[in-house]
Amino acid sequence: MARERKETFILGKELIRFNGVSLGYAGKVVLENLNFSIDENDFLGIIGPNGCGKTTILRSITGRISPSAGSIEISRKLRLGYVIQRQFLDEIFPFSVRDVVEMGRYDRLGLFGRLSSEDREVVEESLDMVELRHMMNVPFRSLSGGQKQRVLIARALAFQPELMLLDEPTNDLDIAGENKIMDLIHEIHHKKGLTVVIVSHLLHVILNHVEKLLFIQDHRAVMRSIDKITEDGFISELYGSRVKIGTVGGKKVVIAE
Repeated sequence: MARERKETFILGKELIRFNGVSLGYAGKVVLENLNFSIDENDFLGIIGPNGCGKTTILRSITGRISPSAGSIEISRKLRLGYVIQRQFLDEIFPFSVRDVVEMGRYDRLGLFGRLSSEDREVVEESLDMVELRHMMNVPFRSLSGGQKQRVLIARALAFQPELMLLDEPTNDLDIAGENKIMDLIHEIHHKKGLTVVIVSHLLHVILNHVEKLLFIQDHRAVMRSIDKITEDGFISELYGSRVKIGTVGGKKVVIAE
């Protein structure tokens, strides 16, 4: 039987706490006994192979699925900005860049509501943050992969979130595109003071940006801070082969030995 999330008072800076949580679909367990917390101003990366349950964790945070065991405690009602994988946005409809970003304001409108001048200002500020204001009238479907990702990030920013969730934001981008998107997310985290949770299956992409890592393996999760992942052969054990974290040009890199 699914259990409901509950809003409760959590001491300190914790925003969300997973207590012995199991998650799954149609009676199949995907993840079990999750025990970790997300704190204010965290920059957390959730890392693991495709299909291991990373997106499932994001969906549980948004309340789209409930735990089958354990509890998810929320310190207060949080405004969540969710950046979906861009291939899930239907590109058949002729949405402009502005149209897509305005979707981030829809929660404030009634059934027949219209955007206010304040809403439009927030939309334009969000486009400024991702450096795409000059393309607001361009059809979304005509953009490059990196530009589409920036638009989806702007849509989440338009919601004015306290916590931003990003699901594989660098998928299908080249190396330059990966770096630009991660630099943008890094800038948003620091400039806006947003708590950020990012899902990726590519450790090397997020390694130089996040401050904590939640590793998913065999239905379970292990949390480590960046400065602890090189200890005790942790990475090698996790990947089942000799892997280490090195430094090249002042940046951390993943090296297979």
